Amino acid sequence: MRVTVTVRPKDGILDPQGEALRRSLAGLGHAVSAVHAGKVFDLEIEAADEHQALAIADQVAAQVLTNPLIERYELAAGSEAAA
Repeated sequence: MRVTVTVRPKDGILDPQGEALRRSLAGLGHAVSAVHAGKVFDLEIEAADEHQALAIADQVAAQVLTNPLIERYELAAGSEAAA
């Protein structure tokens, strides 16, 4: 089963990549007030059902894919993950 993990900086955490993108967009004449850069991981997980796949993805995200001090993550399974 595919689970998508989206990782973004927590609110209030400096996002230098997002800020650089915002400045670049402003320089091109686009009125963008904020940009938040993140990462997306698509995991193919062998699990009995969606609940188990999400539980495994949650553990992987918390232990490996994020720095819990400065990042937050969201999980999406199945057809939502394909979008």
